[in-house]
Order: sequence, then structure tokens, then C-alpha cells
Amino acid sequence: MNLSDFNFDLPDELIAQHPAANRDSSRLLEISPDGQFIDRPFVDISSLLKPGDLLVVNDTKVIKARLQGAKDTGGRIEIMLERVIGEDTFVAQIKSSKSPKVGQALKIDGAAEQLVVVGRQDSFFVVKVIAQIDSDPGVDLTDWFQTHGKLPLPPYVTREVSGDDEARYQTVYAEHAGAVAAPTAGLHYTPELLAKIADLGVEITRLTLHVGAGTYQPVRVDDIQEHKMHSELAIVDQQVCDAVNRTKAAGGRVIAVGTTSVRSLETAALHSAGELLEPFSGDTDIFIYPGFEFKVVDCLQTNFHLPESTLMMLVSALVDRDTIMAAYQHAVEQRYRFFSYGDAMFLYKRSRD
Repeated sequence: MNLSDFNFDLPDELIAQHPAANRDSSRLLEISPDGQFIDRPFVDISSLLKPGDLLVVNDTKVIKARLQGAKDTGGRIEIMLERVIGEDTFVAQIKSSKSPKVGQALKIDGAAEQLVVVGRQDSFFVVKVIAQIDSDPGVDLTDWFQTHGKLPLPPYVTREVSGDDEARYQTVYAEHAGAVAAPTAGLHYTPELLAKIADLGVEITRLTLHVGAGTYQPVRVDDIQEHKMHSELAIVDQQVCDAVNRTKAAGGRVIAVGTTSVRSLETAALHSAGELLEPFSGDTDIFIYPGFEFKVVDCLQTNFHLPESTLMMLVSALVDRDTIMAAYQHAVEQRYRFFSYGDAMFLYKRSRD
């Protein structure tokens, strides 16, 4: 399939620049198993769930991953953390008029520590934090970014970060710090809605995938099978596996909240020796596109995605491309709000029989 097969026209005014007034006051487009489009308020998601279902969420927490500073030559830079790879070393995107060279020193606004570019990793830079004095015990990088960084809103949110974003660009169940982008499908849930879902007899379990800045990188090849996915750290523990295996054995459905949950679960399945899901902890670069055989996920609640993105390909794999493209056209016509702070979809895995 070609990249252009996943393109669609989206008016700029439909790209949500702010979250909805309340988390669960967004809208939900259900694509029914027979391909019908049903417009709902998001709180109706509870009516789409059944006793015995399993809801799988991603509990990663966004850190303040955007830094501003200057090169030792004086040129201004912006650093976007991709991931921490050591006690004092991280991988990042660096924007500047001229790319910094390996060995070049960088100074971050307001920070005493100096940074040094120590290498390259594909299109990213490997950066080391240098302590101010030799006796300095060093820094906790997560805390250091929280002190000196800014919340990394997506590039299509074109305004400055506001106080509301500190809370609203995190899920209510965010726990493990490490993401540079929110698992935005989960932004719609409130504690009250989650409690209502649990009261229905739906089990809720948590995995972790730390979303990296690579999630915003475009596909640059026409033949999508030639695309190389970025890697992200995924953790699917024994508790998640037990919940999935128990649900499957009882005939229930596994419902992923967000594409990060899908990618984590299906990665674990690919690394499992038998029919039962086994724990997985490590990097995943799984690329899901039409033709992929899902082993775990039965349904997906997700937001609307960018044209020609790998996430458009993932949802097309779960349903089918023609239905997804028609659903997106419907969403545009009905003035749904798109992307991270936008509205949501509920999808059922299409039978291939």
C-alpha cells in the first residue's frame, strides 16, 4: 500500500488547540461491527462495554521534556527529549540554525549543569549532562527535566503552554514518568467514569509505554512497508498478562485504550511462546499496518490521527482502510475535533473470514 492511501483533507480549524471543558464532555464516533457510524457523547462508552470485558490503559506520565538554551557559539537551540538512556545521558531532537557537532557544549536556560553532544543515533543526538563540579553527585534526569523543562505540547498545538495543560495533558491514572507525549486516548476518562465502568463488571488493567518524540516523525517513503518505526520502551507485566489470559479464557473482549496499548499488547504477544500472553519489558518498534494479524486486541478506543501517519495505518489494520477513510470524512463533516485534545473513536476488530 502507498502512503497516499492514508491521506485526507482536514481543515485547520478542526485541530483542537484546547481540551474540552471537561474530560468526558468530548464526543465519540463509534464504528459499529457492520460499519455504521454512530455519533455519541464520550460518556456513552460505558454502554459499549460488557461485563467480563477488560479495559487496558497506558499509565505513562508526561515529563517536561522541552528545553531551551544555546550552543557554546551563542546560537539558540531547542531540545526535545526522546528518551533517557543512562544516569546522565539522553537521546533528543535538537532544533537550531545549524546542527550541533559531536563534542559541542550546550547551555540550558536556568541550569547550572552543562550539556555535551556525545554522539548521534539516527536522526537524534546523544547528550550527556556534565556536573557543575567534580564532587557533584550528579542529577536525576527526570527531576532535572521537571525543573528546567517545559511541558511538550504536540507541534500541531500552536499556542503556548498554559496552566491548564499541566493537568489536562496527563491522564488521571498517569503514574510512571517517562513520556514526552501523552497517551491521548486516555485523556477523556475521569475517576467517576472509570468507577462507573468498573461497576459494570469491566476489569481495568495498566501497562506502560513511554511515548517518545519519534511519534511525531512523518512517514517519508511511498511504500509503507519500507517505513522504519521508532523504538519506545514498553512494559507489560504479569498482572496485565493474567488479566488478558483470564478475559480471553472466559470469552470476554480485550479493549485497548489508545494505540500505545495496542502496540504494547501485540508486541508482548509476538514475544510469547504459546497461546498465553507472557510479560514483556523492552524496546518495541512494532509497525502495525493492513494485513497485520491481531492476537490480543478486540476493540480500540482512540483519538483521531494525522493524515498519512502510522496510526492511521494501525486503525486501518484493525478495521479496514475504506471504512476508516469514510469514517474520517464523516468526522470532518460532523465537525469532530482532531488529534491530542480532540474527540475519540470506538473501533471493533473486523473479522477477516
